[in-house]
Amino acid sequence: MCYLARGDRGHDAVHISARTDYAVRAMLVIAEAHPRFVRAAEIATAQQIPAGFLTSILVDLRRGGLVLSYRGNDGGYGLARAAEAISLGEILRVMDGELTTVRGRPTVAATYGGTAQGLREVWISLDEAVSGVVDGVRLADLVAVGRTGG
Repeated sequence: MCYLARGDRGHDAVHISARTDYAVRAMLVIAEAHPRFVRAAEIATAQQIPAGFLTSILVDLRRGGLVLSYRGNDGGYGLARAAEAISLGEILRVMDGELTTVRGRPTVAATYGGTAQGLREVWISLDEAVSGVVDGVRLADLVAVGRTGG
């Protein structure tokens, strides 16, 4: 889950859950190996992800249409589409749903009265800004950075 939190409560301003971070890292391992399929154990080892946790993450990624899974000697996990066609935002949404919410609802559903009326537009703008960043980053871009080390 990605959320904004108040700094005085000991949270970062933006929080990405371990589950979502692991999902992105798993997708990077799968993308780097493409077109070869990667076993869950290889993903877990490469990114130091707890194997039991990874299994449920891979199920969600498969259900979300991001990865394919095959059984057998050459089985494992592979990309459902080219790495260039998968954005970071899509992975985040598969794992967590809406990127930005207000009281658990999409920003466009926020309603305010009186002096707080302007908040809705701020929250919508925030959501658009966050979406613009994560939707502009492709899995292939991240793999390329990892390969060049920079």
